[in-house]
Amino acid sequence: METLFTLDFTVRDYECDLQGIVNNSVYSNYLEHARHEFLKTIGLNFAELTQAGVFLVVTHTAFHYRKPLKSGDAFSVSVAHQSSSKIRGEFLQRVIRQSDDALMLEGTVRWASIDDKGRPIKSLQVAEALHNAAHTSPQL
Repeated sequence: METLFTLDFTVRDYECDLQGIVNNSVYSNYLEHARHEFLKTIGLNFAELTQAGVFLVVTHTAFHYRKPLKSGDAFSVSVAHQSSSKIRGEFLQRVIRQSDDALMLEGTVRWASIDDKGRPIKSLQVAEALHNAAHTSPQL
């Protein structure tokens, strides 16, 4: 799967637990922020989608923690997308430490498009934006 977007971060002290490593729950924030920034670059705006009655929600996450990040580590989060329909899809993400290109985490995040009553809804805008991103520049 081709990387569509990469965002750089640096671990902040308060993101670490008593063991001196990034707390496992913090990785969700890193991945979510990278996904949101990616979606903005392809013209998808959560506020506008919500106003139009389209809610993008996470339905499943799976993280494979390979190595821990520590305070001060510079790292990148990549985003790739695997579309399965106009209603749902899957983001494949990686966390790479910049100092040695070590793979720190691999994550899969599944999403769905629902209406305000929680029912699946097709979103051509979302499907087209993700399709176009995957078939244009390999790195935004």
